[in-house]
Amino acid sequence: MEPADVADQIRESVGDDRASNDRFKTRAAILIAILAMLLTIASLGGENAMKAMIDSNIHASDTWAFYQAKNVRQTANELAATQLEMTLLTQGNSLDPNARAEIQDRINRYRATVERYENEPDPTDPGNPLKGEGKRQLMARAQDWEQKRDLAQRQDPNFDYSVGLLQIAIVLGSVAIVSTSHRLLGVSVVAGIVATILMINGFLLLFDLPFAG
Repeated sequence: MEPADVADQIRESVGDDRASNDRFKTRAAILIAILAMLLTIASLGGENAMKAMIDSNIHASDTWAFYQAKNVRQTANELAATQLEMTLLTQGNSLDPNARAEIQDRINRYRATVERYENEPDPTDPGNPLKGEGKRQLMARAQDWEQKRDLAQRQDPNFDYSVGLLQIAIVLGSVAIVSTSHRLLGVSVVAGIVATILMINGFLLLFDLPFAG
């Protein structure tokens, strides 16, 4: 083989290696850009889940506090009505008709208040169990907020793990570009795929994480 032919082969080999490296770096850069986009989405999902969890927990606590306050007032009215009923039972014969009528009227008002505290739907939407100020409506509303809180608690770990894996995948992809390592880029791809599955599960809750309990 002539020296000139050997030189041509060397130049072609070097050119092929450079072209191959350029393609590798281009693909790796595109992968990192996609991972960065997914990281942004996962971060937003995690922030929204955390906000929903905190907000729902506050609403649930406030609603249960309102429920307890109404329960105390309801009990006080029940005791007052019972006491007046005992008065009528033990002293009714010694009272004049006007006094007995007044006591009975108070008993009726106390009983009506007790019933109103128990069940007071919203007059604008009486069929909606989540609207109204009665204990029945308050309990339903508090439980609804608790369900929303629990849902957000199930979502949040998915986003946390997804964000962590995406950050690792981006670092591995960056190192793969510098070192031109196909193996590192492969690990980055695998981490990105797992992170994407977790991110999707954070939105849809297709399955529960066994290690997030």
